Amino acid sequence: MVAHIAPQQGQQLLEIGPGQGALTEPLLDRLGSLTAVELDRDLALALEQRFGQRLHLLVGDVLELDLQPYLPDQGRLRVVGNLPYNVSTPILFHLLAVAEHIEDMHLLLQKEVVDRMLAAPGSKARGRLSVMIQYRCHVERCFNVPAGAFFPAPKVMSSFARLVPYRQLPAAARDEQLFAKVVAAAFSTRRKTLRNSLRGLVDEQKIVRAGVDPGRRAESLTVAEFVNIAA
Repeated sequence: MVAHIAPQQGQQLLEIGPGQGALTEPLLDRLGSLTAVELDRDLALALEQRFGQRLHLLVGDVLELDLQPYLPDQGRLRVVGNLPYNVSTPILFHLLAVAEHIEDMHLLLQKEVVDRMLAAPGSKARGRLSVMIQYRCHVERCFNVPAGAFFPAPKVMSSFARLVPYRQLPAAARDEQLFAKVVAAAFSTRRKTLRNSLRGLVDEQKIVRAGVDPGRRAESLTVAEFVNIAA
């Protein structure tokens, strides 16, 4: 994981969920200092005692953390972490909200989540998360991690993924809130065609005008096609 992150002196890193410090220690060895956010108070106390002032530790829920004060004045923030699998999707969306200030994200996630993030148009795994992540970031899977690498071993396979926010969006929405609303509506009833799932939000003629067949289902669309429908 550290080799893929390749931390360099002078870079500003935020680690989410350091836990017992397995990743924190080698990162600190290379960086000297970093910021981390940990929800568990007992783990946080142990981390503070172990790493002292080298670790700027924030105790609390990352979903309630205002990231703005931790964004660097110069350069961009790098984010790393082993995200809690039960709230990984909300955390991903929380990070996407400040993606323009982030250099990259290296995250350990449930393999199924990374499958969804990478899912191409036409894939059964493609959903709202796929489109919203791919709109903002280039995504790649670095490697898979078997359950036996953890203690206690989970019942799922994990994947270590790299997300690099685009400096210039390949397909930029005029209104990103509306774009997000269109994507959410299209996948809310994924077995329905667009003419039905988007009814009341985008009429059939406008879908046609966007160059998209209203008889298609959401998982078949590219990011650019969703952008065109929202426009």
